[in-house]
Amino acid sequence: MTATLIIVESPTKAKKIQEMLGPGYIVRASLGHIRDLPNDSMGVYPPDFKPTYVPTDTGKTAISRLKEAAKTADEIYLASDPDREGEAIGWHLAQVLRLKSPQRVTYNEITEQAIKAALKAARPLDMHLVAAQEARRVIDRLVGFRVSPVLSSALNEQASSGRVQTPALFLIVQRERAIRSFFPVNHYGCDFFFQGWKASWNTKNWLAAGSAYITDRAIAEAIGKTHSFVVEEYTEKETQESPPPPFITSTLQRAGEKALNITIKEVMASAQRLFEGGYITYMRTDSPTLSTEAVSAIREYCAAKGWPIESKIRTWKSKDSAQAAHEAIRPTHIEVEEAGENEQDKALYRLIRLRTLATQLPDAVFAVRSVVLQAKTDVKEISVKATGRAKILPGWTALMKNAAEDEPDTEREAESSNPIPKLSKGQTIQPERAVVTDKKTAPPARYSESSLVDALEAQGIGRPATYSAILTTLYDSHFATLNKKILSPTPLGERIITALEGRFSFVDLDFTKRLEELLDNISEGKQTYGAVISALNNRLDTELRAFMDALKYEKCPRCSEYLRPVKNSHICTNMLCSKDFPCPTCGKPTHYIRTPKGESLSCADYPSCKGSYLMQDGKPIPATAKK
Repeated sequence: MTATLIIVESPTKAKKIQEMLGPGYIVRASLGHIRDLPNDSMGVYPPDFKPTYVPTDTGKTAISRLKEAAKTADEIYLASDPDREGEAIGWHLAQVLRLKSPQRVTYNEITEQAIKAALKAARPLDMHLVAAQEARRVIDRLVGFRVSPVLSSALNEQASSGRVQTPALFLIVQRERAIRSFFPVNHYGCDFFFQGWKASWNTKNWLAAGSAYITDRAIAEAIGKTHSFVVEEYTEKETQESPPPPFITSTLQRAGEKALNITIKEVMASAQRLFEGGYITYMRTDSPTLSTEAVSAIREYCAAKGWPIESKIRTWKSKDSAQAAHEAIRPTHIEVEEAGENEQDKALYRLIRLRTLATQLPDAVFAVRSVVLQAKTDVKEISVKATGRAKILPGWTALMKNAAEDEPDTEREAESSNPIPKLSKGQTIQPERAVVTDKKTAPPARYSESSLVDALEAQGIGRPATYSAILTTLYDSHFATLNKKILSPTPLGERIITALEGRFSFVDLDFTKRLEELLDNISEGKQTYGAVISALNNRLDTELRAFMDALKYEKCPRCSEYLRPVKNSHICTNMLCSKDFPCPTCGKPTHYIRTPKGESLSCADYPSCKGSYLMQDGKPIPATAKK
């Protein structure tokens, strides 16, 4: 009996889809990537930079199971996640299973309707997306494997570098430096209290040239003695506030961190479970777009509840750097009020659902009163300002108090509790009392996980799928710590940035942003894998030479590049050190190594491959080797 085999990534997803499709289908999980670059060697070398892939730990068992399932299948569909990583996983599966015409299906939600529609719309693998993922993986490998050993030697301590982790660490260190160099300034102001409301002194025309603050308390005390003001300006108007856009990955992470008091890693784990359970759409997206069908369902649900609905359907534009491959994050069935395996999942689902519903509710409407009061002195005019805000129509705020991920807006709260009475221009009013305010400038705040993600997103560094992994790498490598939701660099993290900044391009935020754009270009077929990788590697060559020259490294006797000291050995850092003598076992490049036992040319993939040449009288002699 034959069947249709569908390969997804996770067992949970496989079980859910199997239940939906029933007999005639076999749904199996690859458990993520089945192949990757080797852990113990670089696995990619010039001039073609063709990667060497090996089975992952989970892939070893998954491959045998999938091959067995494929034997009885008359059709095979590759249904990994709808992004570059998913496309690459599909390609690796096609390679291992030797599929001649692989059929790729993508879906943004795990519902029976979406899965069946995806199967009908099967397409070939998008090799541009595969090339973009491969380029990202290889760039990460080149930066990590080529720079990290030299960095460790320079610091005399185990350290590592990364295409995205190092810029993220740079931002954390840069903020720490700004805090340390910050010098606080004491400054003063004055608040005037009237009958139930407050106005504050506008210090602008009292500031000394080049100063941003009043630093003489006596001036503020003199202002506080003002006993009468004239209404210079008085305005009444209505303002509208629209609901926030639907969640994308970064805003969901921010909301989860602030509203639920959990880490970004925990947010993404909960979102993954909700997606695999069929409760929400795909959680890695940078597009705030909702499908036409989703908007219709939301509006129908709101109408059935008797809620007011915004007359015009709202849409949101993606940022210029967004890939915009998927919908925003939303419930798959808006009528489902609660979903999730545990309380954390359920709380995150509620955030997603309420924010989605709010998108089609009317704006909140506020009545805003503003007043400018003036008093004349022998020196100059005193200007005092106040704003009061009162909610007329709650609109979407009846469902959500705020945008869910925002910190409390103290300025907005102050305006809401400041009931300015109706006034007339030219009217004279007297304050009941005045209070001199004593303030001190604050240093910039250290990053939280969500504010670091905001900074990375603003700089165009990383993509939705990478933010959680970046933070995990920083913690696991002991380059940064998270304490009470605050990120701080470790001494090692600071030493790494000091050693690398100004010496390697990948530390530079603008360069890293351009690199992300190059990866996008590969995915769109505008640039080739080889050209991008070769250009980056050439730049790394130049920067590594300058770095090692400053460290006064010894030169390789075979190629005149640099020898990196490793314990009692010295290893050439040139990837093509002995290109005329490829590895006798696997054919990959070899490089010069000197140990207390002598000289040799060893396979660049050592210890994965132990092929080598012994040096006798300065000439390479093939040594007995086994892979």
